Amino acid sequence: MSLEENKAIVRRFIEAYNSRNLDLFDDLVAPDYVDHTHQQQGRDRFKQLFTLAFTGFPDWHEHIEDIIAEGDRVWVCVTATGTHTGEWNLSGVSFPPTGRKVAMTMIFIWRIAGGKLAEGWEVDEELGFLKQLGVIEYTKKGKELFPEDTG
Repeated sequence: MSLEENKAIVRRFIEAYNSRNLDLFDDLVAPDYVDHTHQQQGRDRFKQLFTLAFTGFPDWHEHIEDIIAEGDRVWVCVTATGTHTGEWNLSGVSFPPTGRKVAMTMIFIWRIAGGKLAEGWEVDEELGFLKQLGVIEYTKKGKELFPEDTG
């Protein structure tokens, strides 16, 4: 597939995600998809992650800032926003709704094979995200070092 076709697959995937159309995942994600970030395999397990995210952040939206393709890989930078209005589970820990709005930058790297997402990696600002939710707070020393983040 061409680089532009690979980027189009990623764009369609993010559009499906933003519109909550998990049925399109069957067309866009390989059945044996490998999620290196969450250390799991399989399209159905991948779909479950999105279902959990939609429960905790029903208005979650990802806006593509930049997209680059090289070979069979596509890198995409998104700005993600959402409001924590539902129960959210992270690594087996459940967080009740805080009502807080959050925003973060995320980088995804996907390997495309046979016209589908075959493997994926994610890099994000998880620490900043958890601070926005009020789950993590600075220590006294942290507040001295980073006063702009504690206001």
